[in-house]
Amino acid sequence: MRRRVTLRSLHLHDHAPHGGYIMDLGLAGKKALITGSTKGLGRAIAETLIAEGASVAICSRTADDVDTAVAEMSKNATGTVVGSVCDAADSDAVRAWVAASIEALGGVDIYVHNTSGKPAKSLDKWQNNMDIDLMSLLHGVDAASAALADGGGALISIGTTATSEHFASGSGSYSAFKAAVTNWTLGQAQVLGSKGVRCNVVSPGPIFVEGGDWNMIKDHMPDFYDASAKTHPGGALGEPQDVANAVAFLASDAAKHINGVNLTVDGGFLKRVDF
Repeated sequence: MRRRVTLRSLHLHDHAPHGGYIMDLGLAGKKALITGSTKGLGRAIAETLIAEGASVAICSRTADDVDTAVAEMSKNATGTVVGSVCDAADSDAVRAWVAASIEALGGVDIYVHNTSGKPAKSLDKWQNNMDIDLMSLLHGVDAASAALADGGGALISIGTTATSEHFASGSGSYSAFKAAVTNWTLGQAQVLGSKGVRCNVVSPGPIFVEGGDWNMIKDHMPDFYDASAKTHPGGALGEPQDVANAVAFLASDAAKHINGVNLTVDGGFLKRVDF
């Protein structure tokens, strides 16, 4: 079934300073689609790309969140900011959002997969995680791949360090499907890479997001939060901007020869040694 998508858009030309780092990575005029992007990491990624001069399309499940995010982010935009309500668990809705966003922006150069469901608390809830975490990536990229390959592009999936070791919460749907997202995205470095699309993963460690999981842990489990912070060599959790900076770099021509990489952004939280 074909879904109709209504985009909320603003076209602005007056650039305003952005609160994060402006790295001048040559992203001005680029067109980016970012899933799950009205809050948290997705919002930071969208704002950073906007600060670099890119036009962006965002989405989430809640209309008010989309409208607010589009209005707020447009204040700092030199390009176009569009947004739409989209349930990532609905593959038809994801494909419709991609098609409508590409039409609104006039193409796509950067696709950032950021949607992820809360860990399933029972086996019957795993299907929802599979749809949100993995199938939304497969359908979204499939819908965007032709436009991404038109002149070259970048696919960046948000992974997690939870795929690399067993954490206190145990092995569950979140880690399992993030592992699948990472494996599939890096495999596309060969498949889509042959068509000029670079495919990489950014895997955050513990990141403090206002209103997010680690904010809740800090408020209700302060001893665990402090112990986790101390496991970082620098003594502190990361911030959304740390992840957004990594995404912006991988999306840019500065990383034109980086393809098939899982870039960990965790401040040394993991103790593994990569070769």
